[in-house]
Amino acid sequence: MYNPKSLKAEEFIDNEEVLATLAYADENKNNLELVDALIEKAKLRKGLTHREASVLLACPDEERIQKIYTLAEQIKKDFYGNRIVMFAPLYLSNYCVNGCIYCPYHLKNKHIARKKLTQEDIVKEVTALQDMGHKRLAIEAGEHPTMNPIEYILECIDTIYSIKHKNGAIRRVNVNIAATTVENYRKLKDAGIGTYILFQETYHKESYEKLHPTGPKHDYAYHTEAMDRAMEGGIDDVGLGVLFGLELYRYEFAALLMHAEHLEAVHGVGPHTISVPRIKRADDIDPNAFDNSISDEVFAKICALVRICVPYTGMIISTRESKEVRGKVLRLGVSQLSGGSRTSVGGYDEPEPDDERSEQFDVSDQRTLDEVVKWLMELGYIPSFCTACYREGRTGDRFMQLCKSGQIQNCCQPNALMTLKEYLMDYAAEETKAIGEKLIEAELKKIPKEKVREICIDHLEKIEEGIRDFRF
Repeated sequence: MYNPKSLKAEEFIDNEEVLATLAYADENKNNLELVDALIEKAKLRKGLTHREASVLLACPDEERIQKIYTLAEQIKKDFYGNRIVMFAPLYLSNYCVNGCIYCPYHLKNKHIARKKLTQEDIVKEVTALQDMGHKRLAIEAGEHPTMNPIEYILECIDTIYSIKHKNGAIRRVNVNIAATTVENYRKLKDAGIGTYILFQETYHKESYEKLHPTGPKHDYAYHTEAMDRAMEGGIDDVGLGVLFGLELYRYEFAALLMHAEHLEAVHGVGPHTISVPRIKRADDIDPNAFDNSISDEVFAKICALVRICVPYTGMIISTRESKEVRGKVLRLGVSQLSGGSRTSVGGYDEPEPDDERSEQFDVSDQRTLDEVVKWLMELGYIPSFCTACYREGRTGDRFMQLCKSGQIQNCCQPNALMTLKEYLMDYAAEETKAIGEKLIEAELKKIPKEKVREICIDHLEKIEEGIRDFRF
């Protein structure tokens, strides 16, 4: 049945193909000649197939694993440099009609406080996010036809874009809401969203249906085929992800890459981002109930392999992970990072009272945005608040062409430095600002084109004078 060009979920994520892939990987995991050949192939920066990647994931040889890590780090530098894009989640509502047994928003949970932000609430929350320094949000909402209809989501997006506080503005809104119709995806596109993100949770159909026993999310095919409908609706930047820990990680890894291959085969462009969340403790949820959890070592290997197998795709890691884990996987391929996050409905403007807490999951990295920015710069990264590609129409295949050609350095490097400069001028603590100014001075020299560098320096001087929002 396997057909990556099919629009049917059970054909482009064919269970028999996944199982055959895992068997092939087991047979060849100690075939070091093959493993070495695959690592050499990955050095071409053209990616690897799901079968090839699965062999590398299964390979236990420590020397080869270190080679994979070294290659992932180099590919990350080649395509994304040392830039890390910053964002924050904004939860709009936790009303939900689904029965997902791993999520505290499930319908039967009577412990969690149910909340929905009004437009007035959103103004307060977004103002607080702007005062932190954020320019990019990922909005989240439970699935509820009357409490969270598409009209509510669209109104929220319009409100978010309209808020201008001091020098603050949200310049890109990414959307993580339930699978919907082509018509609704067109409405989201018209509302000016950035990336449409939808986590598969698990690609194993039988497990999926058990984990989603009730509600519209129970429909495996409708959920899995959502990205095709989104692209049909005009959204050319889509983000994939699985929730590692629900099912065996090797199955999920192979299927995730098959989904990326499907998007490339059908639409000519793969996923804009891939997220790699792991299940965490939350209200009414015990992650120990799921016996498929993965170690930090396996998690790092997955991140490195995503980077070398889908080299042009952004990789996202959230505050689910600790400072230590995030620091390790940053160099292995992660390109987007949340900072100062709240996983509750509200909480940015005013902390939630203990009896009204509504987190979707526990946050492991509880540092402020400024602490994360300072930490990144101390590690040699450029925290970037850039949204230029989306606003200049460099999305979908246009972004991928820019990335593959290497010309991204002449756009992203100066844009990262200019948005960092804005952050330093408007929001940073004095120590953070001092570190950032030295970083900008050093990183300016790495912009390949002299003319671009000169324009960037001129813009940086104008930012010092109070002018904002320059971009290439």
